[in-house]
Amino acid sequence: MPNILAISNNNDILSSIVDILKLADYNVWEADNGKDGIIKARNLHPDLIVCALDSDIIDGYVVLKIIREHEALSFIPFIFVTEDDTPRNVRMGMNLGADDYITKPFSPSELLSALECRLKKAFKQQKYHIGHVATGVNESENSILPFSMSSFIGNRNSRYFRDRQKIYEEGEIPLNLYFIIKGRVKTFKSVEYRREFITGLQGEGDFLGHIALLNGGNYNESAEAIGDVILAIIPVSNFEEIISVSSHARRYFIQLLVRNLEKKEAQLLSIAFDSLRKRIADVLLDLNKVFNYDGIKFSRSNLAALVGVPKESFVRMLSEMRDERIVEIRDGIIYIIDNDKLLALQNDRRDNI
Repeated sequence: MPNILAISNNNDILSSIVDILKLADYNVWEADNGKDGIIKARNLHPDLIVCALDSDIIDGYVVLKIIREHEALSFIPFIFVTEDDTPRNVRMGMNLGADDYITKPFSPSELLSALECRLKKAFKQQKYHIGHVATGVNESENSILPFSMSSFIGNRNSRYFRDRQKIYEEGEIPLNLYFIIKGRVKTFKSVEYRREFITGLQGEGDFLGHIALLNGGNYNESAEAIGDVILAIIPVSNFEEIISVSSHARRYFIQLLVRNLEKKEAQLLSIAFDSLRKRIADVLLDLNKVFNYDGIKFSRSNLAALVGVPKESFVRMLSEMRDERIVEIRDGIIYIIDNDKLLALQNDRRDNI
């Protein structure tokens, strides 16, 4: 079902709107003030916004103006719920880009009818726009179903994985697409002498397994939980369906594939041409962002595998960086204490090992 963002500074009205929409099986997000509504609209990209802000500091008109000026949100249907439907106020809202007005008090059927009408109209407009822009593409290829990430991910079964638990293994037939709700996951390939070569680290908001699904083959790498992980499980059939009917979805996952390939190419080039110190600097700076600048909580074996060297070589170089006061190690956690020196090493193009 479509995702609706309901905004109101009146708790009774907000509760009433939310209850009606949930009973109609819509997915609903709530915001109890204009500022929160704008933030949630930017982060969540709902399919429609219902706004009942009459006397907030940021009132409904301000919210609508900001939404319409945001390129990624400008197409979202916007419905005002208000007590004041005088021609002046209606005209002001319409000039700012409102799609409809509902006057309080309203019945559930009024609200649902307005939502259904606006959602259908938005779909038709998007269909017309894409159909006319994509010239030279046949009807089956020019699929026009809008792709809402929140709708695609929402209401999926989720599964908990403990630390070091395998999510899937190299060579297995893919049965699901995975979306990381919480935690971090490493992907890796097994190499000789039971060593691992880490191909990537994924965090909250990332997909897993899409490469194998797009390639139509088996998994070419394994995936393992780092700490506690919660994943949304999306069956292959659902993934194939959205890819077949939505050009937006195809474009999104192809872009993910391209970015993934670019990262792996850069990783291989770094291993081939960069000094060990530079490679370690690259990894530490990247991981520092992944761990929100709160210390790198990653085993030495995993770090060595990510750099692409034996553990002993990594530990030796890390000890040198500690002695040079570039990093500090407390309770096994690596803290960067001289970011400038690491950046200097990262920009070092010498190929001395």
